[in-house]
Amino acid sequence: MNHDDCVFCKIVRGELPSAKVYEDESVYAFLDISQVTEGHTLVIPKMHATDIYELPEDVAGNLFRPIPKIARAIKRAYRPIGINLLNNNEAGAGQTVFHIHIHIIPRYSGISDGFNVKWVRRDGEYDYDRLGQIAERIAKHMNE
Repeated sequence: MNHDDCVFCKIVRGELPSAKVYEDESVYAFLDISQVTEGHTLVIPKMHATDIYELPEDVAGNLFRPIPKIARAIKRAYRPIGINLLNNNEAGAGQTVFHIHIHIIPRYSGISDGFNVKWVRRDGEYDYDRLGQIAERIAKHMNE
């Protein structure tokens, strides 16, 4: 994608409107237009990166640095019973805007608030030998 056509880059450049929650030299946070729950905020790097795979580590540090501060502000403003942090990478994981972003989703009265994440537990399917094999397979690629 041409970054000129990226909706989030247009927001950062001021070409599209947004309801800004926070901004610093490298990060911009604004309310998600869909408001899955009230206060649903997106945090994006000002530098375009499609997803976590393209995100330089220093930019990732800058992206995550203000998230606790933003989450605390949402908690003080809305008193949610909890907050989910969510990031989707690639279409197969539900990414629809291809500029990396972190969702901060305040939760109200459990799953009846319109947002649900359901884990399928695999208790008993993985023993520590198998977990060790999985960890080793991932670890051998860490320095590539």
